[in-house]
Amino acid sequence: MSLNPVEKPFRKTGDPVALTSESPLHPRRKSRRIMVGPVPVGGGAPISVQSMTNTLTANVGATLQQIAELTAAGCDIVRVAVPSQDDADALPEICKKSPIPVIADIHFQSKYVFQAIDAGCAAVRVNPGNIRKFDEVGPSICKAATDAGISLRIGVNAGSLDKELYAKYGGPTPEALVASALKEAHMFEDVGFHDFKISVKHHDVITMVETYRLLASKGDWPLHLGVTEAGPAWQGTIKSCLAFGALLAEGIGDTIRVSLSAPPVEEVKVGCKLLEYMGLRPRKFDIISCPSCGRAQVDVIQLASAVTEGLKDITAPIRVAVMGCIVNGPGEAREADLGVASGNGKGQIFIKGKVIKTVPEDQIVDTLLTIANDIASQMEAEGKVPANATGPVVVPIQHPGH
Repeated sequence: MSLNPVEKPFRKTGDPVALTSESPLHPRRKSRRIMVGPVPVGGGAPISVQSMTNTLTANVGATLQQIAELTAAGCDIVRVAVPSQDDADALPEICKKSPIPVIADIHFQSKYVFQAIDAGCAAVRVNPGNIRKFDEVGPSICKAATDAGISLRIGVNAGSLDKELYAKYGGPTPEALVASALKEAHMFEDVGFHDFKISVKHHDVITMVETYRLLASKGDWPLHLGVTEAGPAWQGTIKSCLAFGALLAEGIGDTIRVSLSAPPVEEVKVGCKLLEYMGLRPRKFDIISCPSCGRAQVDVIQLASAVTEGLKDITAPIRVAVMGCIVNGPGEAREADLGVASGNGKGQIFIKGKVIKTVPEDQIVDTLLTIANDIASQMEAEGKVPANATGPVVVPIQHPGH
């Protein structure tokens, strides 16, 4: 029993829930289901988005503030670092007040694992490779997790591969990473514990994809996808989208964390939109905008940026098209819920495919913002805005010949 139970009791791990999610591209890989608090992972459950706070966990106020921001961005599960006793002592209050399940990230000190379980964490990230005397404490960790009804995350990163396996395989190859993951999995399964998910992260996209493919073929564990040390926002986004897209298109993956050298909220935005565009989450707010080109008769970059900034707080699932020429503009604008086709110093405003007005170029942004807010308000009043809806992302549309 937790010494500091959260306000919303967690379900026992593995409890069956009816909610499932299929991919439009490929049948989901069959994996067993675990629970991270109330969030199901695996077994066909909707793919969840995770992130990790970058605050000092012992600073409860700052950590909870960041968790609130992550939640508002669409995060389903949050991980907090627990490298010190002060951090472990902060967990009860954080777990009690967090609106989403909290995972404690534990390395080296096994005592923090037990504190995290007692604090009411929904799960614990445990790295058996760097927990001192894991052979001795592992069974106790499994019993404590079982008694509390929580799950664990295990696995390996390229940078933390066991030295013997590194030497045997000549580096962090897919075979080496999978061998390490299987070794860890057997440590838990040998004592009868099965409520865990596995991650096998690598910074290289190809290696990461090959590793998860290989691991997916070896058993039915739920898989946590990640490209580790992916890099700055633009580079990490590209890497994550390539790797996750390849695996999710094959039905592999049960929960994701986009790792960026950027504020955690940006990780969540990328993760949510990635799932949305893969058809694994309902469509939410989109801005479709064409690239700048020689045919454009308006500054598309400035126009799209202004509209995006003006609508950054809109979460209603509407699509706004910002088009800059008469070749594809009218057609794309008509396909959107709201759109503009610009040219010759003016813009034709469309709603659901019908031109409602033509306005001077300097009135395009204000007109779009006013109408978009009216549509969003109406949808909110009608209950058509999902609780975890997210804000806009610019989607480039390529013209023929580009």
